[in-house]
Amino acid sequence: MKKIIFLFCAPLFMVAQTKALVGGTLINGYGNPPIKNSVVLIEGETIVKVGTVETTPIPKNAEIISTEGMSVLPGLWDMHVHLMITGHSDYTYWDKTYLPLFEKVIMPASAHQLLLAGVTSARDLGGPLEASLAVRDAINQGSLPGPTMYMSGPFIQKEPYPGTEAFRWGVTDQKDARAKVRKLAKAGVDCIKLIDQDQMTFEEIQAVVDEAHKHNLKVVAHAHRPEEIRLGLKAGVDNFEHTGLSSAPAFPEDVMESIKERTAQMNRGPLYWTPTIEVLFNHDYVIENPESLDNESWHLDLPDEIIQDIKKSIAKPGELPYFQLTSIRKPTLKTKFNQLKEAGVVMMIGTDSGVPMKFHSQSTWNELDIWVRELGISPLEAIKSATYWPSKFMGVEDQVGTVSEGKQADIIAVKGDVLRYISLLQKVDFVMKKGTVYKNTNTK
Repeated sequence: MKKIIFLFCAPLFMVAQTKALVGGTLINGYGNPPIKNSVVLIEGETIVKVGTVETTPIPKNAEIISTEGMSVLPGLWDMHVHLMITGHSDYTYWDKTYLPLFEKVIMPASAHQLLLAGVTSARDLGGPLEASLAVRDAINQGSLPGPTMYMSGPFIQKEPYPGTEAFRWGVTDQKDARAKVRKLAKAGVDCIKLIDQDQMTFEEIQAVVDEAHKHNLKVVAHAHRPEEIRLGLKAGVDNFEHTGLSSAPAFPEDVMESIKERTAQMNRGPLYWTPTIEVLFNHDYVIENPESLDNESWHLDLPDEIIQDIKKSIAKPGELPYFQLTSIRKPTLKTKFNQLKEAGVVMMIGTDSGVPMKFHSQSTWNELDIWVRELGISPLEAIKSATYWPSKFMGVEDQVGTVSEGKQADIIAVKGDVLRYISLLQKVDFVMKKGTVYKNTNTK
């Protein structure tokens, strides 16, 4: 078995304040045609100039980083990750065994793996409140390597599943729903995650949405079942997750009419959707090619006993209860994806990273690959859905999401042409976040 070696698991602090990325083909994140022979000048954390070798003078004191023969693009976003889980097949066992290690071991390892995979921003949708915010803040303070994290904290639902009370909060009525959202807002979460809303009263759902919006927090909700979508649209949910776990061949006609009615209301802005489909599309492939589970990138920062525990739990990938209906559901995904796209929904890259056999070091590029290879999305559009659109949804598009002058220097690069071979993103060669280089395989 070939051993995977990460060259840089900690920041490589450059001596010169000014850095120049020189020579690569720049994909800026807006969906525009790429810029050949590009130059990107960075001072501290900020991009100060974007141009070409022919038009952009390079300061004499600049640290030159060659990107010749590479695709250069904004750092990726993954809009649906779970730092607290990392591929283990038994959630009940995992939560019971490893909850005490979430904050100090497992979540930091997950974040580091995402960063080295080229994900410089990510949204965590469901985790213990204190641990989630502690990891987010440690990353922002520079004491942990990881993407800039946007945390929902605990799920909001009607009743938490037994044993999950640390990261699932139930609501008893409308008043309690508002109180739970206020508590999350006061703690400092970045969004609200709502699930199983078809088990709640509409008044409770509306209370969650209204209270979140009152605190300038957007609401992200599950879309596994048609009634979840109906209720979520009626209440004003901002972003739906998944494309439905049912094996129904398509979204019902009345649901699609409601979605189209919502996307037509331009004064409210786009309706966003994170389909998270690679986990289902890739399942059959993993069963037939389990060697992909041997990729050691997901071992980074995890103790060996946890690695062995995860390996044992997925030793028989074709027998996992989590995926027994996947082969039935898979044929419906393309239809549902196209229904949403044709209805004018803005799609964003997200993966459910951390669920069984889905590792933080691999999931994001897999989602992009499925969009392009299986669903026919253009590479430029797919990359925009992993860069610009997530930053727009989170309200930080003036800071990150594109390689533009005045933006934060979150930039990745890969050898080769990702617009021809999107799967090249499985091996990101260069990762810069806030102007700091965390990975550069061109350095000897």
